Amino acid sequence: MKLLKLVPDDTNIRFLKWRIPFYVVSLLLIAASWGLVMTKGLNYGVDFAGGQEIRATFVGEAEAPIPEIRQSLVAIDEIGDPVVQRFGAPNEVSIRVKLPPEAEGDKEFADRLTREITDTLSEDHPNVRVDGVDSVSGKVSGEFRSAAIWALLAAMVAIAIYIWIRFEWQFGVGALFALAHDVSLTLGMFALFQMEFSLQIIAAILAIIGYSLNDTIVVYDRIRENLKKFRKMPMAELLDLSVNETLARTVMTSLTLLVALLPLLFYGPASLFGLVAAIVLGLFVGTYSSVYMAAPILIWLGVSSDSFIPRETEADRQEKVARGETA
Repeated sequence: MKLLKLVPDDTNIRFLKWRIPFYVVSLLLIAASWGLVMTKGLNYGVDFAGGQEIRATFVGEAEAPIPEIRQSLVAIDEIGDPVVQRFGAPNEVSIRVKLPPEAEGDKEFADRLTREITDTLSEDHPNVRVDGVDSVSGKVSGEFRSAAIWALLAAMVAIAIYIWIRFEWQFGVGALFALAHDVSLTLGMFALFQMEFSLQIIAAILAIIGYSLNDTIVVYDRIRENLKKFRKMPMAELLDLSVNETLARTVMTSLTLLVALLPLLFYGPASLFGLVAAIVLGLFVGTYSSVYMAAPILIWLGVSSDSFIPRETEADRQEKVARGETA
């Protein structure tokens, strides 16, 4: 039986031919993303903004009436625009409300608001059962934001250091720039569409960093191998060759993940939409940045097939010994 090949073995796409236009577009997208973050801001969830979360079950109903719940709660002046999502079973919901800035640290106000919400739900929906109430203060949410930012920065710096040690410093800079590109575009999407930004989105961004890093290392490893084999090949041609040789693996990996993610994106629960949307975007921008961000920057950082001498690793020395060459 002949194996299915989505990408032919002899592909010869000239990716680097368009490296300057793509870099310009990417820089503009990064600038636009941060412009959106600075002007529109991120729609922080209760984890980062502080507020109340109420979990309720509509006993005896197959599905919770989310539009009716939202309409009932909008009448309460203090809570603004509540976030009502299915949470778990179809008849279970999570109601998240942000507290007004002036109510920061006012436990009595938070308790009164919670009672007002539960009373409103009970009046309009007698079969509702409140399962739990969680409170997140503004101080705690600020600590969450700081911890999340430091976690993202630490992950990116650690990755850059690892690639610097594994390859050369130019590769570390290229990988760090590609990761900054992916994170910036993800934040821009959340700022543009005002999707809720919570702790689970931080987890999604960390997953994007991991995927993008994996793809970048595969390309970089092939570049390093080809630098050893083709000492006189122009750098742009060598990068094109390396990307084409890893293209089949990249396409298959991305499509496999998309097959699993797209059903969740379109048919999954609303509480997971932001998480899945971030990872789906990350698949595209991570693959794109590995080809058009991480690879071309090596040329501008001075890496060349004539002058670059890869660092010999212990694995390389053992391979020489196995071939009978001098270690």
